[in-house]
Amino acid sequence: MATATGLLNFVTATKPFLLQPSPRHQKNHQALPLRRRAALAAAYKVTIEHEGTARTIEVGPEETILGRALEEGLSVPHDCKLGVCMTCPARLLAGEVDQSEGMLSDDVVERGYALLCASYPRSDCRIRTIPEDELLSLQLATAND
Repeated sequence: MATATGLLNFVTATKPFLLQPSPRHQKNHQALPLRRRAALAAAYKVTIEHEGTARTIEVGPEETILGRALEEGLSVPHDCKLGVCMTCPARLLAGEVDQSEGMLSDDVVERGYALLCASYPRSDCRIRTIPEDELLSLQLATAND
């Protein structure tokens, strides 16, 4: 049976135990913090104008503007979060987004419209939410062309 004194001597006599990756995993282990730093550095400033107020949030390139806005506590219109229902329409006033996963026609996108749930920032952006009817009527009109 170990005594408290014997245990104390054992603890102080041993080297501190540090978790180290095996040599085989060393390369991946060192790259992980760099990837995290790169992801943080690549976050874009997105200003969302909604109901007369503007708020700037940081959005990473792999997250949707809607997703980050909701996490930040913004109350912006949305429903399906899949780019189909068109309840999160916006006008892209400045900047660039990738919305290739959304259901908007190319000509509507070229006119500067976006769905927040399908928009991934590719630069700093300024976006204004718009009434759903504005985008819906435009999308339907271009579908008949």
